[in-house]
Amino acid sequence: MNHIELRPVDEDDLDAIFEMMRDREAIAMAAFTAEDPDDRAAFDAWVARELASPGVLSFVVTENGGFAGTAASFTVDGDREVTYWIARHAWGRGVATQALRLLVSREPIRPLFARAAAHNAASIAVLTKVGFTEVSRNVDYAPGVGREIEEIVFTLPPALDGI
Repeated sequence: MNHIELRPVDEDDLDAIFEMMRDREAIAMAAFTAEDPDDRAAFDAWVARELASPGVLSFVVTENGGFAGTAASFTVDGDREVTYWIARHAWGRGVATQALRLLVSREPIRPLFARAAAHNAASIAVLTKVGFTEVSRNVDYAPGVGREIEEIVFTLPPALDGI
């Protein structure tokens, strides 16, 4: 089995993250992405804001020590959310599931929320494996596919023991 870890993002990771987030197949799956994934200046400004925000926990996902993606938690409108983006070379091997489990274990706030495009079966499977359940659906414009699509909102409620 592959060894999956989360570690803080550093400057040396930015090129790999930028290239990963430009993968057209991944963009189509994620759907809710940057307006222009090829705009490096916009990417750099976004990363700088995220890394400087005290409410954002940003990590690089590693597989056997090598770059495999990103994972983060952040607050939107008072709700704590998680997100992840796994590089295509790491798809299909449980990297996203293990990375999300690690992220959830580091995030004490419950409930946690996550979102996935309704057509992204792989991400939906990851979320449900980790214990997230669907709470709502909405339709919104998704830059990654250039049209409105259905988005599913998931939650991970507090456990009965309070954790």
